[in-house]
Amino acid sequence: MSAGPSKKRAGEDVHPFFMKKARQSSLRWHKPFGGTCLYATNLAPALSSKIAAFDLDGTLIKPSLGRGAVKKAPKGAPPAWDWWTPNKVPETLQNLTQDGYSIVVISNQAIRSASLPAWKEKIGLVADALPSVPFRLFAATAKDGYRKPMPGMWNQLSTMFKEQGVEIDKSASFYVGDAAGRKADFAATDRMWALNVGLPFFTPEEYFLNQTTNTNYEIGFDVTTLLDLPRFSPDDKSIIPDPKQLEVVLFVGYPGVGKSTVCRQYFTSAGYQRINQDTLGSRDKCMKAVASALTTGTNNTNRDLQTRKFYIEIARKFDVPIRCFLFTGSRELAWHNNLYRALNLPPTVASREEKHALVPEVAFNSFTQNYEEPNVSEGFSEIRKVNFVFEGTEEEKRYWSMWLHI
Repeated sequence: MSAGPSKKRAGEDVHPFFMKKARQSSLRWHKPFGGTCLYATNLAPALSSKIAAFDLDGTLIKPSLGRGAVKKAPKGAPPAWDWWTPNKVPETLQNLTQDGYSIVVISNQAIRSASLPAWKEKIGLVADALPSVPFRLFAATAKDGYRKPMPGMWNQLSTMFKEQGVEIDKSASFYVGDAAGRKADFAATDRMWALNVGLPFFTPEEYFLNQTTNTNYEIGFDVTTLLDLPRFSPDDKSIIPDPKQLEVVLFVGYPGVGKSTVCRQYFTSAGYQRINQDTLGSRDKCMKAVASALTTGTNNTNRDLQTRKFYIEIARKFDVPIRCFLFTGSRELAWHNNLYRALNLPPTVASREEKHALVPEVAFNSFTQNYEEPNVSEGFSEIRKVNFVFEGTEEEKRYWSMWLHI
């Protein structure tokens, strides 16, 4: 008669065969850049002048949401994931490594803090499936200058390489992403990002499967197509009356279309007092300030008849003329300038200038919904149109000319 399995006695050794070792991933997480851009390395990625950059979801692996999404893992199981094309992706990454490329993953992620551990675990599983492929991973988790198509992740990578004496050769590098602006794509941020940083771009179908994809795509608003217009229209009259007279000057236009710049360059410098509801906090305080000063350039949007009526009545009360300067910049231009000022100033400029806060989109929607174009019949002595003219260095213009979106 045989006895059952004996219990392990205190101090008794266990044979290594029966010991299960904890998984030791080759992936290392480092301190996030700017507190929002996650950064990890797998193995020991080399510094090469040739960069092979890839989006993550929908490019290297199947997305977790939307078309072609991988099925969610059962509760308690490791995070579910799968290669975008199992027979192609890992093999291609291995070949690129052997060809001397630095592999870099560039990803936008909307991760809640509660989901972050599981997401990091999934990335560790992806790394384990690439046991001989060193790579770097950047993941932008906030709507800031790191988020594609903003170039923040590329700037961080370039700086990292430069500090080690390596200059990236963009002509020998490339980027692959699925957000390409095609009819079925959810966005065009990957194509935008490649254009912004100056890399050749491929869709996953083009790169991994050698398929010719639809060349018809839409990206969005392109500031480089704006007409080169004079600042003022008509531009054959002086901006400041000569001789100077008491007057009220009212600015009308979206946030971000140049009102502050024009006020500073033409009116404040000529002795006008700027009255701004953003600063004073209420219309009543603005009204009192106008009545007190009677010479004003203002940065309110003054989008509708009712708002403008208050200032026109004050001008009539004091028997002074009131002129309107209508800023013609479109909503698309205004939103673009908002993103540029808040999130995409060149590093050399951002380090020496006070950063603008991002104006929320609701402010632009509200202007659009309530806008009524000014007319001289309201009581204006003149309506002068003001066109947006970019002013800045070549570096600043290059960053302003990028495709911007959040």
